[in-house]
Formats: sequence, C-alpha cells, structure tokens
Amino acid sequence: MSLKPKIGRLSLDICNIFFSLRYQRYQNITTSVSDALELNMITKEYIIETATKLFMQNGVKTITINRIVKELRTSKRTIYSHFEDKLDLLKACLDVYNTKVRAENEEVIKSSDNVIEAMGRLHQKIVRRSHQVNPNFFGDIIHYYPGLLNESYRRNGNYAHQQLIDLADAGIKDGIFREDMDVEVVVKTVLKLLKMLKDNELFPATEFSKERLTFGILVPYLRGLCTEKGIELLHIQEELFMVQI
Repeated sequence: MSLKPKIGRLSLDICNIFFSLRYQRYQNITTSVSDALELNMITKEYIIETATKLFMQNGVKTITINRIVKELRTSKRTIYSHFEDKLDLLKACLDVYNTKVRAENEEVIKSSDNVIEAMGRLHQKIVRRSHQVNPNFFGDIIHYYPGLLNESYRRNGNYAHQQLIDLADAGIKDGIFREDMDVEVVVKTVLKLLKMLKDNELFPATEFSKERLTFGILVPYLRGLCTEKGIELLHIQEELFMVQI
C-alpha cells in the first residue's frame, strides 16, 4: 500500500491547523485593538455628559445602563471600565452638574454691578435650569437615592448657601441691605423660597406662572430686606426678575 495519499492528507491537515491558529490569533489581536480603540474614544467625560443629558430629559428611574450604552453606541464594558454601577455614574453626573452650576453662579456674581442685579440674574438662571430639567430627575433621586443630592451639594462646598451669604454681606457693606439683617436666617429663608417657587404640587404651573410667583413671594421678601437705596435699585432693576418661560 502506498503511504503518499496518507502523508498528503496529513500535511494538508497540519496546514489547516496552522492557518486556523494563525487566523484565530489575528482575530484576537483585531478584537483587542478594537476594544482598546473603543475605550479610548468613549471617554469618562463623554459618558458623564451623555448620561446627564438622558437623566435630565427622562428622569433617573427609566434610564438604565443599557439605554446609556445604546445612546453611546458602545458596550457595557466601556461603561464599567469607568464606573462600578449606575449609582456611581449618577454621583459623577451630579458632581459635574453642581460644579457647572457653581461656576455659572460665580460668573454672574462677578460680572454684576450690584447685589440686586446679581440676584435677579441668578434667579433667571435658576428658573431656566428648572424649565430645562424633567421634574422626575430630582424626584427620582430623592425617592430612590435619598441623601444623594445633599451629599453632592456638600462635596461642592454648599455653594449656593455660601454665595448667598457673600451677596448678603456685600449688600450690607454697600448700603443696599439693612445692617440689622440676620444673614444666616435670611439665606436659609431665601433658599426655602426658591424651592417653593419650583414646587409644582403647591403651585401648579397651569395656574401660577414663574413671574407671578416671583413677584408674589421672592421680590416682596427681598424688598423688606432693603434700605431706601436698595429699594430704589430694586425698582430700577425689577425687569431682571421678570422671567417668562
């Protein structure tokens, strides 16, 4: 019997195994390169930006990691290379959001000629931000992640509280606010009033416009804190508080 056919088949089998192994190695290298490129292209900052947009548009409860992955056109592996889970990602989103708001507020305060102008412009920012965010965003966080909002706010130095204290002190110094004003009490009250303006259960948007609430709650309280100089400035710059959405 001739051994040539068997040797030929054996050589062919060895060749097939060799090329199969080479092809598998090529596929593994290609996959590794592809994964590396994906991880480099989808940055942590971009994930936070995209997730924040989805959370604010739809609320937190309805947005899953799968939904974020779909929006990014990437894989879960990319998300989990930066964040442990959805909660970890949400914390990062809140921190970035608060950092941005803090910087915006500081810019408004710095570029204003007086504290009345600063408060009017800040109020515009607050109203517009609340209009751009789905009410479920904050509602879901309060309900499903209690304490998370306050944690993020504290990590950012309780900035709104401190900025209002700085404004109050500047207003007293410039003779716009009364010297006998209890700054700490006033600041806490103003923060509560601002929250009240956003309470849709207490003041349904269909019945109470932001302008009506502003001139029914915030402006009268502010006027009561002012000296004659402050009242005059408030009258001149009253249009800054007329925010229509």
